Amino acid sequence: MSGAAPAPVAAWHRLVQARDAAGLPALLADDAVFHSPVVHSPQRGRALVQAYLGAAMQVFGNESFRYVRELVQGRDAVLEFEVEIDGVQVNGVDMIRWNEEGRIVDFKVMLRPLKAIDLIHRRMAAMLQARG
Repeated sequence: MSGAAPAPVAAWHRLVQARDAAGLPALLADDAVFHSPVVHSPQRGRALVQAYLGAAMQVFGNESFRYVRELVQGRDAVLEFEVEIDGVQVNGVDMIRWNEEGRIVDFKVMLRPLKAIDLIHRRMAAMLQARG
C-alpha cells in the first residue's frame, strides 16, 4: 500500500502495538458491531465490542504477532495477520469499516486453520469468562 494509512487504521495499529485496550472506546462508534470467528451472532454496541477486542489483544498479543498485508479502500480495510500461540501457527484477517467520524462501526475477524480456530475459541472463552 502506498501512502499513509487512514487515521482509524493507524490508530488501530498503535493500539495493537501498545496492547492498549484502554484506547478502544475512543476508536469505536456507539453502534459498533463485532463478528467473531467463534461466536455465531454479531456482538453489538461499544461495550461488547470493546470487551471482545480487549480480550483478543491479550490472546493474540505476543511478540510473534504481525500484520503481513493491508488492503484499504474507502472506509474499509482488510489486515492480514500471523501469530504463533501455544505452538500453533494462526493466520487471519481483521476486516474493519469506519464511519465518517473515523470511528470503527464494524470489525470482523476470520481465522485459519481449524486447529487455530479451536485454540482461539478456548482462549477467548476463558478470557471473556474471567472478565465476568
